[in-house]
Amino acid sequence: MSHFTSDSPSDSPVASTQFLTCQVNGRPVRIELSEGGMTLLDVLRDKLRIVSPKNGCQPQAQCGCCAVLVDGKATLSCAIRAERAEGKSITTLEGLDETHRGQIAESFVRCGGVQCGFCIPGFALRGVALCRQNPQPTRDQIVQAIKGHLCRCTGYREIVDSIEEYARLRRGEGQADACEPGDISGKVGTSLARFTGHEAVLGDRPFVDDMTLPDMLYGALRLADHPRATVREINIDAALAMPGVHRILTAADVPGDRVVGLIEKDWPVLVAVGETTRCTGDVLAGVVADTQRQARAAAARIDIVYDVHTPVTEPRAALAADAPLVHPQRGTNLLGQSELKRGDAEQALADSAHVLEDIYHTQPIEHLFLEPESCIALKKVSDTFLGVCVFSQGQGVFDDRRQIASVLGIEPERVEVELVSNGGAFGGKEDMSIQAQTALMAWVVGRPVKVTLTRPESFRIHPKRHPIELHYKVGCDAQGKLTAVWARILGDKGAYASVGAKVLERAGGHATGPYRVPNIDMKSLAVYTNNPPCGAMRGFGANQAAFAMEGLLDRLAEKVGIDGWDIRDRNILEPGEPFATGQRLDKPFGLRKTLEAVKARYKAAHNSGNQYAGIACGIKNVGIGNGMPDAGRVALTVEDKQTVHIRTGFTEMGQGLFTVCIQFAVEATGLPPERFHVSTDTSEPLDCGQTTASRATVLAGNAIAIAGQALKAELDAGRTLADLRGQTFRGEWVCDYTSKLGADLDKPGGPKTHLTYGFATQVALLDDEGRLERMIAVHDVGRVINPVQLAGQMYGSLHMGIGYALTENFAIEAGVIQAKKMNDCGVLRAHQMPEMDIEFIEEADPECPFGARGVGEIGLVPTAPAIAGALYQFDHVVRTRLPMTDSPAARAMKGARRKDGSE
Repeated sequence: MSHFTSDSPSDSPVASTQFLTCQVNGRPVRIELSEGGMTLLDVLRDKLRIVSPKNGCQPQAQCGCCAVLVDGKATLSCAIRAERAEGKSITTLEGLDETHRGQIAESFVRCGGVQCGFCIPGFALRGVALCRQNPQPTRDQIVQAIKGHLCRCTGYREIVDSIEEYARLRRGEGQADACEPGDISGKVGTSLARFTGHEAVLGDRPFVDDMTLPDMLYGALRLADHPRATVREINIDAALAMPGVHRILTAADVPGDRVVGLIEKDWPVLVAVGETTRCTGDVLAGVVADTQRQARAAAARIDIVYDVHTPVTEPRAALAADAPLVHPQRGTNLLGQSELKRGDAEQALADSAHVLEDIYHTQPIEHLFLEPESCIALKKVSDTFLGVCVFSQGQGVFDDRRQIASVLGIEPERVEVELVSNGGAFGGKEDMSIQAQTALMAWVVGRPVKVTLTRPESFRIHPKRHPIELHYKVGCDAQGKLTAVWARILGDKGAYASVGAKVLERAGGHATGPYRVPNIDMKSLAVYTNNPPCGAMRGFGANQAAFAMEGLLDRLAEKVGIDGWDIRDRNILEPGEPFATGQRLDKPFGLRKTLEAVKARYKAAHNSGNQYAGIACGIKNVGIGNGMPDAGRVALTVEDKQTVHIRTGFTEMGQGLFTVCIQFAVEATGLPPERFHVSTDTSEPLDCGQTTASRATVLAGNAIAIAGQALKAELDAGRTLADLRGQTFRGEWVCDYTSKLGADLDKPGGPKTHLTYGFATQVALLDDEGRLERMIAVHDVGRVINPVQLAGQMYGSLHMGIGYALTENFAIEAGVIQAKKMNDCGVLRAHQMPEMDIEFIEEADPECPFGARGVGEIGLVPTAPAIAGALYQFDHVVRTRLPMTDSPAARAMKGARRKDGSE
């Protein structure tokens, strides 16, 4: 038995009152430091309500989101104790004059340097500081200036463009051609300015943690200390007696269902006494207090008594007959199994001229969205309504509503959820994190409550990318044409289901890549362990499958005596041929065009003698499919003669959805873009499911076309917006005609497992010392809706894919997360990035709005295998495990080798 007692917090309220006197944005202030251990960031945000500096990692000083000017020098405010700012002059973006505020905002918006926007005020402030010191910085100087900042969305390329543009504007030189928006009509194909982009750059568009409500309290969570331990006691007396504490909630306080889940209901919002924890992200109690610091200090003082057990941490061991069960009520640790068989793979492999067999391993990855999870909830009581309102950053507000209502034991209609556009997600905000606990706190205490996670808490609570073992046998004939693929895919699901069964299903369905394979034998398993949960992350299983398939394809090419381009040329899918799932690709698509587009550069590098080229093709489904309906729903409400409100059930999380919704509405109605604004909430019946699977643009676009046509018909009949005030025009578009994986294989025409797909070819180029110099990415996007936003999505995808290949890993030992800080995750910074060239093929899909395919995930599917292929050409080392930290490319990115040879 283990007895856990937390140390006394070092940041408890100070005994005597202290004051900070300094100048903030040009005015003198005297601020009471009411709690010990406050930072300058705390003073700015909590005392002065200055919110452009964001809290992404306090006190780590590793993300750069909290940058301010201290006596004119860019400084990370989360690393400065408040008392050290005594007598200093502090300037934030709010304190700049309107000319420079306008210039920096316009530069970032025009050049595409803002996506989710959470990190961008820090970059913008750094750019201001740099250009004050150096009015004409080079691109390399800009890169060096921002290397202390992290961005997960942009890949940094357009941030550098933005600061370079700002420097030009400061010098009065006008705008650069690269950042010109061109046609600003808002029509499809134009670079309409990002919706609320200017406000995001300046930090004026609020995220959840920027918001305060009257009479608001603060919550904090007590997490489990062990991945597998039976909870014997939860002792709250010492915590309850601490200053400012109003209430401590445990499982006994849940009035409804304690267990939630997107697909499987297996995730308790609070673990009860007598139950066994399943991971270190389990929540045992919640504290409500006057301040955030008081709540966190009290949570740390909750004393837990456990019986500690050995965790189950290896999927294969978890499948053993005598393995402890993570969820005993299921009777097995197997969450899900997918199978796919076409032809006779065993016989085809026996008859093949060349066969390769190997086992590939991919790693868990932290999403590392820059905005930690935050939620506000308030109880709403009136003569006609008793319910709760929740401000969520989740990827599916209707799923949030359904699960919160279940926890509170009330009807879903009594839960209002409003999306506050989030600071990045990449799949990591599909599952609820703290929404249910926050709503419960507000429900019980009867006052608004805000809960915001620290970065280490965020690491522990939300799901990660699945680590997967991929055992493959692949055969080809003497000419290099593929004959068969046999695959056994084993995924570590972690503690809770999330969408893990679907991720492993998707990995299996993409097991052959975008290639013609007549014989397939695939089985994939999703297995529970006591590791952190794994769920959705950009690519959703296709990335892992691509790493194995593409690597073996390169090695088969060597056996045949041809290069990587040639073997792909002989095997890529052509119109009318079946994908792995049996679905015939009977609509136009541009996979061959992407391959042809890189041919000359690949061949030149491959034959140069001083460059080393790797190549990979990619395919990624758009829409959930596999027998599940994909729905897009919107409502266009005429609010007044100047404004039409677009509501949808999908989430804006930096991908630019709200902007392209406006562009679709412009096309559908003929109204100018300034007439529209966009939001997401549950006030209209617009349940679209999760914003996932690259589906939001396609489904929302189709729905807007329907609603917009109805509005345009009224306008064409002579009615004005003033005449239509208060009217709502709804649009719904549903794809409900897909097949389950492995079904309908004998059906005439075969199955249709997905609405559509994205296609790509990428090339990685290494120099003569094995450093990654350049990535070339050519993608069939169907139709370019917004060129600037699309480029930003692709640069960001490449950034994530390169990190996945070489540096990123979320280390876990015995079920315990080893990463404590953001730098532990291996995410690349601006000075570590190679050059990136992108090109778009437009092969329109007739089922998609204006032919546009979803692009959110395909961007990094081929990246890691392309880099692996280039490394193999360089040193002939077969690398079957990600990340490839042993490679010269990884060592160079980590700073072990520089171009001048210095350390």
